[in-house]
Amino acid sequence: MEEPAAGILLIADPFLKDPNFQRTVVFLCEHQEEGSFGFVLNRSYEYTLNELVTGLDDLKLPVYFGGPVQMDTIHFLHQYPDKIGGGYEIVDGVYWGGDFEKAISLIRDGEINPSKIRFYIGYSGWAGGQLEDELKEKSWLSVKANRKLVFHKKTDEVWKDALRHLGGDYEMMVNFPTDPQLN
Repeated sequence: MEEPAAGILLIADPFLKDPNFQRTVVFLCEHQEEGSFGFVLNRSYEYTLNELVTGLDDLKLPVYFGGPVQMDTIHFLHQYPDKIGGGYEIVDGVYWGGDFEKAISLIRDGEINPSKIRFYIGYSGWAGGQLEDELKEKSWLSVKANRKLVFHKKTDEVWKDALRHLGGDYEMMVNFPTDPQLN
């Protein structure tokens, strides 16, 4: 297991009951003594970007549920550091944030591939020490992130593929039921 840090994936334990995080994978973008934050990678949001942001009527792009905190904010991850200034590299080839207006302009002009930028509403956050406690309780498994998992083409497969990325005995967890009492 990896220690919490920017660039770590938090993989929800198969039996985690919290409805916000059941069978999710969270990409940590920041981890400090004061707290941590990241984005749920594998939960689509019910609205598209054009339905959430005024003036983007032509951009019917998917938005993902980043987490239950500040559900009135839009964030993004991308693979274009040379074109979208102001972002922070979290892991090799994956950047968080930057100039939103520039990103929108580049999408409209066809200069960037929409599959290499992801928009999130809200984020996942933990107060200082909270994430460490959840890791001790075994609510999360952790592994180093990579661009392939962060920008997975099939979001419904991210949780299973993140467990496979851990390897070994964790791979068999992909077949565990959500509630073992139902077996």
